[in-house]
Parts: sequence; structure tokens; C-alpha cells
Amino acid sequence: MADFTVIADVGRTLVHLLRTHMTPDPIPQPEMIGLVAPADKGDFVLSLFLYQIEQNGMAQQSYMIDNGPSVQDPPMAVDLHYLITAHSSADLQTRAIDEQRIMGRALQVLHDNSWLKGSALQGALSDSNEEFKIVMREPINLHTAITLFPNQPYKLSFNFMAGPVYIDSGKNKPIGRIVERSDKVEDM
Repeated sequence: MADFTVIADVGRTLVHLLRTHMTPDPIPQPEMIGLVAPADKGDFVLSLFLYQIEQNGMAQQSYMIDNGPSVQDPPMAVDLHYLITAHSSADLQTRAIDEQRIMGRALQVLHDNSWLKGSALQGALSDSNEEFKIVMREPINLHTAITLFPNQPYKLSFNFMAGPVYIDSGKNKPIGRIVERSDKVEDM
């Protein structure tokens, strides 16, 4: 289980994975891959953007967690939806080919590492026994595409889901020891 930082830690894990496997080819420097909205790409060649978080009801746990003198509500299971976009600064004649090479390698890396766990995890996740799966998703809908690329043409992108990831509850309930019991039996 992880604290509220799990969302940021998943993002850091994904960026680390892509930086490790995509440099120096097709992207020359690791710093050119990062978490940013596609419209705010700056100097990034590959942007990874968390555009939606949804609760995962199938992975939701219903049992309380025993913490000794207290019990904790179960963690919330969520799925994180990311959009990956390539941004090449190559000449107009070769830009599309360059972006397609970058996207092909990103797809290959995520497919080859579809389960992330253990030493691949970053942040607080690295100290836990957590794991999450990467699943390619259907194309984003037109409304979402327009929102992610305001006042500019849609760029070559793909989306995927990482999850489920678990956010620990911050709610603890103290429990006490039963120290007295009384039974009453009545005759009928």
C-alpha cells in the first residue's frame, strides 16, 4: 500500500523506465522525456501526461487493515490514464518519420515492461511490494483530444492505463480490548 504520493511515484516510475530504454536512441538525452501536457511540451521530445484518474471497482478491497491499536479503512484502488506524445524538431520532411520512430520505441518499451514491480519502481513505491500493470487503451475521444491540444492540430499520440494502484486511507479507527463481558440467560 502507498500514501497519497503513489500517483506521482507512478509517473516518476514511467519516466524513469522510458528514459532508461529510449536513450540515446531514438532520443539523445534522458531529460528530453518528461511529465508534461502535450500543449506545454517545451524542449521535451516525448511527453507523458496523466489526463484521467478513475476508481477501479474490480480491484477495490473491502477489508479493514489491522494496525494493532487501530484499524484502517481499506485503500482506494485507482487506474491512471496517460497520453504519450512525440514532439520532433526535425525538418518538416522528416518530422513525421522521426515521431513515428519515437512512438514505436515507446510502445515497444511499455509492451516489454507491462508489469512494473521491484527495482523498477521509484519513490515510495520502491520501498513496498507494490506492482502495477500497463495496458494499452482505446484511442481517446474527440472531446479529450481537442482539450489536450487546444488551438493546435492533434499530434501523434497513444494512451495507456497504469494500475491498479492503491492509495492508503488516512482514516484510522482506534479499537480497544474487550475487558469485560456479561451474559444473561433467561428462562422461558
